Amino acid sequence: MDSIKTSLLLLFSVVLLQACASTRVEVQPDPMYAPVDLKESRFQPLNNGSIFQQGRSVRLFEDSKAFRVGDLLSVSLSESTNATKSAATKTSKDDATSIGAGTLLGVTPTLSGNAILNSSLSSERAFDGSGDSAQSNSLSGEITVMVSEVLPNGNLVVRGEKIIGLNQGSEFIRITGIVRPQDVSSNNEVVSGKLANARIFYGGGGVVAEANTKGWLSRFFNSPSFPF
Repeated sequence: MDSIKTSLLLLFSVVLLQACASTRVEVQPDPMYAPVDLKESRFQPLNNGSIFQQGRSVRLFEDSKAFRVGDLLSVSLSESTNATKSAATKTSKDDATSIGAGTLLGVTPTLSGNAILNSSLSSERAFDGSGDSAQSNSLSGEITVMVSEVLPNGNLVVRGEKIIGLNQGSEFIRITGIVRPQDVSSNNEVVSGKLANARIFYGGGGVVAEANTKGWLSRFFNSPSFPF
């Protein structure tokens, strides 16, 4: 009996500690969206004694746009999706079969004057199904990202994240994608809809995010693993 009480006390302590720790959950930076380390040797200019250094040219007659690794680019988030789907199916089928009175050795068996070999079969099947689905999402804002790679065709691979700390919680925006230099405006900005292979994530952590999340036991009862 004492061992059961001890086990229950330990379980309660673990749950209590977990609940206390969950109130201090903060969003941590993701290394996949970290800025490029320009201190690496492959990003250092070559001192060949020339005034002109490749990758460090000054554009006198062009807009100041991102065009090399390490440059910054502003992305205007303007995402909006709406999807609806409906389906309806209805089928029915009726069958009826009647078999007349049979004979046995040329004689129709009767009982109280009624033929006993008369038979009939009938069946009826019906199916009626319908379904509707609707989803709508929108995201707007702005985030500045860094050019992490310049592809051979001149397109820019960009990535970046923004973490905002709020009262007892935090929110984040993470984005990566490929940008054509032609789609970058004169003020060094591109619309998120122009990003190829875009990956945009928006989420948060903390007290509000946890209050909006089902507990592990509720998730189990609503998961495909629950057999009933």
